[in-house]
Amino acid sequence: MKLLSVNLGRPKAVPYTDQPEGLTGIDKQPVDGSVRVAAPGPKGFGASGLAGDAVCETRHHGGNDQAVYAMAREDLDEWEGVLGRTLPNGSFGENLTTEGIDLSGARIGERWAIGSEVVLEVTSGRIPCRTFQGHLGEKGWVKRFTQRGAPGAYLRVVRPGEVRAGDAIRIVHRPDHEVTVALQFRAVTTEQTLLPLLLAAGDALHPEALARARKYKEKYEENLGAKSATVQGS
Repeated sequence: MKLLSVNLGRPKAVPYTDQPEGLTGIDKQPVDGSVRVAAPGPKGFGASGLAGDAVCETRHHGGNDQAVYAMAREDLDEWEGVLGRTLPNGSFGENLTTEGIDLSGARIGERWAIGSEVVLEVTSGRIPCRTFQGHLGEKGWVKRFTQRGAPGAYLRVVRPGEVRAGDAIRIVHRPDHEVTVALQFRAVTTEQTLLPLLLAAGDALHPEALARARKYKEKYEENLGAKSATVQGS
């Protein structure tokens, strides 16, 4: 398992983003040399976890729990076959293009050591947006990406340091629950009845997904209690 490329983006004006100034950093390109990785700060204030990388829409992207976005080269290769076009590393706006890791099967809270310094922790899958669709220029892209269910992984920074293309990636911690990136993604997109299952991942889960899972479970229990009371009172 290794890091094929480290990809950084610069602010770029485009017509397909809701960012107030019309800017996006989704067009990420592989860079040579080492790149510093560190926690950027809370969402809404912090941006990318990689030095020199732009996250322009901080209302929805970036922050400590989405500090780094990883996409598997294997998934890009499959999309090349589907779309009939070349997808260089960084094409999906990912910071890290990996080789040899099943990102969809990665568990929430799983930790990766990259190179000799950095440790990252998996928090969630990536939810596609209008900017992603505009960047790729593929009609119906949000729906197609969602249906395939292989979203890549967002990660938080546990230990900062430097990474570079060619670094080895090692899984140094794998939780004993079964909440994978694929399961989390399905629960928050197409199958909300799966949301209670996400609670097994605890605080390792992205805070927004955790809050949503708790809210769904509470609502379900309230509805179940109301139905039970109605049956008993009839």
